[in-house]
Amino acid sequence: QVQVEESGGGLVQPGGSLTLSCAVSGSIGTIYAMGWYRQAPGKQRELDAKITRGGSTNYADSVKGRFTISSDNAKNTGYLQMNSLKPEDTAVYYCRVDSSGKFGSWGQGTQVTVSS
Repeated sequence: QVQVEESGGGLVQPGGSLTLSCAVSGSIGTIYAMGWYRQAPGKQRELDAKITRGGSTNYADSVKGRFTISSDNAKNTGYLQMNSLKPEDTAVYYCRVDSSGKFGSWGQGTQVTVSS
C-alpha cells in the first residue's frame, strides 16, 4: 500500500503565503508524478499543479505565477509553495501520487483558509 499525507495548511490573510507538503510512504516503488488538487465546498476537485519525476510541471491558469510545485525524489516528498493567496483559494488541498506501487493514491487533505 501507498500512504500519502498532506500537511502545512492553515489560516492565512489575503496576500500571504503557505507551503504544503506531501509525504509518501509504503510500497511506493517509483513515483511517476505528484499532483496538488483543491476542492472548495460545493465544487468538484480540480487540479492546481502537477510535477513528473523528470521535473516537468504544469499549472492551472488560476495559480500560474503564484504557486510553485516541487518534489524531493530522495525523500518521496512533494511541496506546493503558495504565494499571493486569495480568498478564492480557500479549499481543502489534496495530494495525488502516481507510482509503480499504485496509480492514484490520495491523502486525506489539508485545509487552507484565506481570510482577513
